[in-house]
Amino acid sequence: MNLLDKATSFFQKQLPFVLYAKPNETILHGIFQNDARLNVFENQSGFVFASFYNEINVVFSLSDSESCKEEINFEIEDNSTQIENKFDKKAQILFEDLVQKGVSEIEKGTFEKVVLSRKIEVSQSVDFIKSYQNLLKKYPTAFRYLWFHPKVGMWMGATPEQLAKIKDNTFETVALAGTQVFSENVIWQEKEIVEQQLVTDYIKSRTENLVEVLQISESYTQKAGNLVHLKSDISGKLKQNVSQLDVINALHPTSAVCGMPLEKARNFIIENEKYNRKYYSGFLGEFQIQEQTNLFVNLRCCEIEKDSTAIYVGCGITKDSQANKEFIETENKAKTILSVLSYSQNLLNS
Repeated sequence: MNLLDKATSFFQKQLPFVLYAKPNETILHGIFQNDARLNVFENQSGFVFASFYNEINVVFSLSDSESCKEEINFEIEDNSTQIENKFDKKAQILFEDLVQKGVSEIEKGTFEKVVLSRKIEVSQSVDFIKSYQNLLKKYPTAFRYLWFHPKVGMWMGATPEQLAKIKDNTFETVALAGTQVFSENVIWQEKEIVEQQLVTDYIKSRTENLVEVLQISESYTQKAGNLVHLKSDISGKLKQNVSQLDVINALHPTSAVCGMPLEKARNFIIENEKYNRKYYSGFLGEFQIQEQTNLFVNLRCCEIEKDSTAIYVGCGITKDSQANKEFIETENKAKTILSVLSYSQNLLNS
């Protein structure tokens, strides 16, 4: 039984599983939990699925699960049905008002940056296996996953952003911000350069006391599907007595998904977004599997339910943000998921 068939079987039995492929790799990994228990992440090795704020952080512990891997079959046809995101004027007005409110708070000095998001509902049932096959093929440079727990739900995504990679007391992360639609001649504007530098400075401030020496690369353009971002690579050797959890707690949530200062930005998000992010902008991935931790920020993701799919998208707001451009950015980011969704026949109706 291949991993996609095994995932279908586990879903029908309402048992937890995750399928995932790492960036630029052609190996599909599967972790299949032996029972339907909801295991809360503390420090166990396994696959972690953590929320943005105040939800249960879940782990599929290796001691309670079966791990498998296989080569990805890239000969699969594109089964996407090109589900359109119908233009929603009300959603545009609400989000642009939210952005303007955020800019006003920045001008008052409440915070320097805040990341605001919205949820786009697609009122159609999708085939999660076919959709995940499309996602695997279309976004080879992303961390691509399909995650299910009967007590939490089903999530799928293709995230371009590493939260932390830790091995042999060396940690790596990235400062990723600024978004444009891909073109051959990318020119970054001052707003995007400043936004990315704020993320870099924030990560530096949160981690420089944890490492012997912190190394930060110059920013460069990184392609992610139909979009490009500004990115800097950050790394360092951890000091003695610094744990992997110390690093994760220092980084999450990064200012690329929340803002800075952290508490003021997060409070504004919780009070003003008017919806629960749940696991969007949380983190997920391997924690201490084969002596390595490899975690990613949960971006470009969706929550798949029986008769609908919720797509989560956001953008970084600075003093130079223009509300209409930020709304368009969220529309462009939604295409990452919209472009791979395939209509369901009966899987989610079983």
